Amino acid sequence: MQMANNQKIFDEDISNALATLNAGGVILYPTDTIWGLGCDSCNAEAVDRIFKIKQRSDSKSMLCLVDCIGRIPGFVDDVPEQAWELAELAETPLTIIYPGAKNLAPNLIAEDGSVGIRITREDFSRELCARFRRPLVSTSANISGSPSPACFADIPESLISQVDYVVQYRREEKEKRTASSIIKFEKNGTFAIIR
Repeated sequence: MQMANNQKIFDEDISNALATLNAGGVILYPTDTIWGLGCDSCNAEAVDRIFKIKQRSDSKSMLCLVDCIGRIPGFVDDVPEQAWELAELAETPLTIIYPGAKNLAPNLIAEDGSVGIRITREDFSRELCARFRRPLVSTSANISGSPSPACFADIPESLISQVDYVVQYRREEKEKRTASSIIKFEKNGTFAIIR
């Protein structure tokens, strides 16, 4: 019974989150790492709202989630060979910052033209990305400079009240999750470990 109820919540959340994203809204949702604020990565107004919610300078870029490696070339000019391998083989969440971002909201792309993209393997965010068919903005659900929430209970009500839809799925979890590793690639294929 509990499993059927969880599936019902999951399905309703996917449907409601998709409707919100397609309407240009902002969602609060669980990811493969910590809870995130999300929106359509191609919608500059929605991206701007997230910067305002987080009280964050728009010179600090945010990353995107995708459901599979095949989505990345649609939003990055050239994927370095080592990046393909790392993205496919990573066993823990890994954000790769790629040079030459394209087809995304301009205010999502860093000043150097790069964008961070992570392939999510977590059930909810992967299904949402697969159904949305575009990268989904994912940034920690906190005010800039405050600690990132390790679970839903850590997210301040002042932030929750500013989004258009809050996912029900996984809210009760107490498991503490952490942010992803980050690697940045340059156009010449060299890379640096950021975190």
